[in-house]
Amino acid sequence: MKIIASIIVVLLLLSGGALWFLAGGSLNDYIKTQIETVGTEITEQAVTVKAVDIKITSGAGSILGINLANPKTYSQPNAFALGEMTLDINLESLTSSPIIIDAIVIKSPQAFVEFTQTGGSNIQDLLDAIERNTPKSDTAATTEEPVNDGDEPRIKVSKIVLVGTALTLDLSAFGNKEHSATLPDIILNNVGGDAGLPASQLGSEIAKQALSHIWKQAKATQKQKLIDSAKDKLKEKAKKKLTDLFG
Repeated sequence: MKIIASIIVVLLLLSGGALWFLAGGSLNDYIKTQIETVGTEITEQAVTVKAVDIKITSGAGSILGINLANPKTYSQPNAFALGEMTLDINLESLTSSPIIIDAIVIKSPQAFVEFTQTGGSNIQDLLDAIERNTPKSDTAATTEEPVNDGDEPRIKVSKIVLVGTALTLDLSAFGNKEHSATLPDIILNNVGGDAGLPASQLGSEIAKQALSHIWKQAKATQKQKLIDSAKDKLKEKAKKKLTDLFG
């Protein structure tokens, strides 16, 4: 029973839940509610989940159809969406600290990035909200000594992979247009550090790191698209000038 309870704790970490018990009802429904409730509090935008399918006996499971709404000042309905998140729990670590998740794989992620004329974006607004609403913690802790956080377990994730994020980049604020691209796989290693992170804070840390990587790649894509657009305009002007000169 202790092992089952520990697995439940690990499964709840993605929602950042601080409750380590089930008050009756379905485990899947409980986790779904926690992800939506805590995710909304941290990002200040609506978080919805289609379904949760947890296989306790094998220490694995999946979370399906997670959507993160856009701040209301932007046109796209969502800032981020994913088809499926799967996790692989290291069962041997359940009796030690930190508890280890060997891998989280995020399949079919979609990011909708909208820039403003001042250089801001919906992703930056979400990162700012996460920073405001996340308790300060020793996220970079690397000591091998366990840290005392009361009864709350500490968790580390060895690897998180966002597979081929589909990026929609809206540059209309710069007189440009909407672009589509597929980002290289995003790999996050050793999330939580060697000492792990309090389970109630790990969900927001994962969101922050994932969105930060998407934001970095989106800015690089933005720069290249604007450069390409400027080159195309110069080519059109040169072509028009030659036509005017030589007919």
